[in-house]
Amino acid sequence: MNWHIRSYSQLTVEELHMIIKERVNVFVVEQQCPYPEVDGADPEAIHIWMEDEGQLAAYCRIFRGGVRYDKASIGRTLVTQGYRGRGYGRLVFQEGINQIKNLFGERCIQIQAQAYLKSFYESFGFQAISETYLDDGIPHIDMVIN
Repeated sequence: MNWHIRSYSQLTVEELHMIIKERVNVFVVEQQCPYPEVDGADPEAIHIWMEDEGQLAAYCRIFRGGVRYDKASIGRTLVTQGYRGRGYGRLVFQEGINQIKNLFGERCIQIQAQAYLKSFYESFGFQAISETYLDDGIPHIDMVIN
């Protein structure tokens, strides 16, 4: 496995295509949720992924505070189909937390989590700060870690 950490301007066209393709596969196709996955936020993000022999295995993007929320944030966390069940979601999310601390010097992080993953995020120390609500028809909850 190889780790990649890149700003938008550092991404190659091939890397950007690979990332967008997997995000659409997971968040639009698998979850049957038609919404504009290309949301205009990628240029402000740091993109983090694990790659296995040229294949994206797990991914997330991070933002410094003041971009998505007042606090730093992590989003679009995913593990591609062929790599699930190996703990890669935990690894890539932890790397996102680590990079927020290392690159931005921030400790407070806010996320918009799918509600069914609440206990996963709680295992990192996140706490719910909202009731469950629907976003694009999927139950979500806002969570923070300080």
